[in-house]
Amino acid sequence: MLPLNLHDQVAAAFVQDGWLARAEPHFRPRPGQTAMALAVARTVEDGGVLVVEAGTGVGKTFSYLVPALLSGQRVLISTATKALQDQLFLRDVPRLVQALGLPLRVARLKGRSSYLCLHRLGQVHQSRVPLDPQVLRAVARVQDWSHGTRSGDLAELPGWVENSTVAAMVTSTKDNCVGSACAHWEQCHVNTARAQALAADVCVVNHHLFFADMEVRDSGVAQLLPSAGVVVLDEAHQLNETGIQFAGWTLGTRQLQGYIKDVLADVTLHARGLADWMQLLAQLEQAINAWRAVGGACPPGSRLRWLGVVPEGLPEASWRQGLHAVGQALRALLLALAKVAETARALLPLYERGARLLSQLASFAQPVPDDAVRWLEVTRQHLKLMESPLSIARLMRAHMEPEAQEEGGTLPVAPRAWIFTSATLGDDADLRWFTETCGLRTAQVLKVDSPFDYAHQAVLYVPEDMPEPAQQATHSVAVAQLAAEGALALGGRTLVLTTTLKALDSIGQHLQQRLGLLEPVDVLVQGQSPKHVLMERFRAGTVQGRGCVLVASSTFWEGVDIPGDALQLVVIDKLPFPPPDDPLVEARSRQMEAVGRSPFADYMLPEAAMALKQGAGRLIRRETDHGILVVADVRLRTKAYGRRLVQALPAMHRIGSAAAWRQALARLAEGASPVEED
Repeated sequence: MLPLNLHDQVAAAFVQDGWLARAEPHFRPRPGQTAMALAVARTVEDGGVLVVEAGTGVGKTFSYLVPALLSGQRVLISTATKALQDQLFLRDVPRLVQALGLPLRVARLKGRSSYLCLHRLGQVHQSRVPLDPQVLRAVARVQDWSHGTRSGDLAELPGWVENSTVAAMVTSTKDNCVGSACAHWEQCHVNTARAQALAADVCVVNHHLFFADMEVRDSGVAQLLPSAGVVVLDEAHQLNETGIQFAGWTLGTRQLQGYIKDVLADVTLHARGLADWMQLLAQLEQAINAWRAVGGACPPGSRLRWLGVVPEGLPEASWRQGLHAVGQALRALLLALAKVAETARALLPLYERGARLLSQLASFAQPVPDDAVRWLEVTRQHLKLMESPLSIARLMRAHMEPEAQEEGGTLPVAPRAWIFTSATLGDDADLRWFTETCGLRTAQVLKVDSPFDYAHQAVLYVPEDMPEPAQQATHSVAVAQLAAEGALALGGRTLVLTTTLKALDSIGQHLQQRLGLLEPVDVLVQGQSPKHVLMERFRAGTVQGRGCVLVASSTFWEGVDIPGDALQLVVIDKLPFPPPDDPLVEARSRQMEAVGRSPFADYMLPEAAMALKQGAGRLIRRETDHGILVVADVRLRTKAYGRRLVQALPAMHRIGSAAAWRQALARLAEGASPVEED
């Protein structure tokens, strides 16, 4: 019989002969895992906020799942990646629920872009625009699959590519969803998934949906958040970035032109001849093109600061005139839609979408708020207007603080227990990198070290003779040569992480030229194949006598799990400081200077430490792994701040000479630890 006290139940689960050991053949008690589980149990019982940094290998998933499932409360779990969301829903939670023998209903809820939209699928077949035969074949596959799916989750369709042209054609967005006017409303996969989530005892979502919860409330869908007693946010290091994207404003000429296309399709179907639609749409398109031309002098890829009333470098009069003309043309279209929407109810969502666009346009005509940053992105054909808060502290408070009473009753209160966890949340004892940006300064903080023996499993190599990173061309060549040497010695098994796309292209090109077809190593480069294809090939290791090198940037710095011998060498080209010309980085730096803080010491350095820690975390994933981490940046040796960055990394054995590097490679190639034993 289980003890009644949650703390005691959790403690009993994690002992040597506890029910976890009986349910999981490979379970072994770990002091750090047990300490985290007990801390989560205390927070669940007492209420409050707990922030836990749990190093790689701690087993944090079980540490929060066991007390959460045993609590008897409704549990909401949010992740940053769909991979972890699927792992929790398909494997971890069901296994523990079965082992506990608890009658818990478990659901997974993704964003609407993950589900097939039957209305949009029908529109593809009604389109009068000729479609590419390859696109038509892909749509036909979706059509065949749609007859047998129950969930409508397109990830179940073999070979499905999320960002494909077809994906945009058969899924809906908040803007183009027609709501209850849809003929498929009762069979809508999004509605079904939401209903299952609301009825579940445990629901697994992602961070985007977590922040979208406020918006869902406005649409009349019952809320997940207020009904949950325990909220767990895993991969919490991505929370600030995701929240900022959600809380910000984005308005682009591509978005407006997409609206024109959808209006034309719908009015042709529901309101032909009830207004001069072609003229109204032509006026709007002309205004958009004229406005786009104002930014035409800027090189494609430009990101213009926007501190005043217009983006820097653009003529104020022309910009304001262009923005006003687009607003006038959009308003005229909305007036016509409002008149016909009274009888043609199917056009009402289209009117509401246009009204939101007009409201966003008006907000960009106003001065920049004090707690936000605004900028303009220019591409070859489009403008994108961006506005973002500097942190998510205010947004988090809106989620976490109890709702105020309202006349005639009370609104649901916020969940009583909040758990935030990740392998990397800060480089100091208070985890301020995370807690400050999320407004969690009063939270309980716990750091649990990794159980891995890094000093004997891994080597940190900081080359003595690398060119300065500022010498981009020669530095990239040197990094490629170093990676090629390591890959040839190990038969592949090498991951090169770059901090910029320019370095990615340069290093990838040099490696492909250096290794070519004559060497027994394949060179994979991010962008040349879909991510899942690259990962499948890399995880396969040696195939037909050929090893593998993967050169990657961006998302490959985190969330990539390659245990075992498939990955033994990680090369980081240079220290991952935030780009100083990024609008958000500039604005946060100005904000820190205004209150007397150092932008470098208090912002850029902690950001670099966290990114470096994430990249290094790709190397050792299991107790039996061995490997070498190379940071090809002499600043780690020569600058005073290098010591702080090294301290943020796992305590690996450190080397600096080329001779020691080659000896470590040789030991690793022989199947031994790269660390020379005394």
